[in-house]
Amino acid sequence: MALAVIGAGFGRTGTMSLKIALEQLGFGPCYHMVDVIRTPGAAQHWLTAAEGGPMAWDKVFAGYQSAVDWPACDYWRELAAHWPAAKIILTTRDAESWFRSTQDTIHGPANPFNDDPSPLGRMIRGIGMRNFAGRTDDRAACIAAFERHNAAVRREAPADRLLDYRVADGWEPLCRFLGVPVPDAPFPKANTTEEFIREVRNMVAARDAAG
Repeated sequence: MALAVIGAGFGRTGTMSLKIALEQLGFGPCYHMVDVIRTPGAAQHWLTAAEGGPMAWDKVFAGYQSAVDWPACDYWRELAAHWPAAKIILTTRDAESWFRSTQDTIHGPANPFNDDPSPLGRMIRGIGMRNFAGRTDDRAACIAAFERHNAAVRREAPADRLLDYRVADGWEPLCRFLGVPVPDAPFPKANTTEEFIREVRNMVAARDAAG
């Protein structure tokens, strides 16, 4: 199965809402950081990628039709080259609100995986190093990296394959870009700060229960 949609936007830009939306539109399953956390051994693939090793992209995304969020978004160029027919979606939001959201969730104490010694923890810390030189609590550094990444996607992605998108814009631009009908249902809204904290606690409990 080939990826039909590649998400190039950083985490905390509505990627979970987009994941759900893509799955409702028939582009699922959609790969997201939660899939990495829930799948034993998945983080090791991304450690290999971070170290410059060869990646078997077809194996990593076997069974998936789309991918959003970290770690996939850091490799949007490679994925776009591997699947040249895939559409690229850059999810964005106001930089200040994005930074605040990261501090309340993925880059803050609410995320216990930041200090995890496992491959998953190493992978997550690697994302922070790769994108923010490890300065994940530095407002200026994070916002500069966020804006630099978005500018690079806008500059480098083929215009006919790219949607510059805010999930607040809802179904219309997304469905028009993907060439599918607009569903008769509200656009999904997911992974608020409160939902993130609750979901992480559940994942930690499940991991600990599994030993």
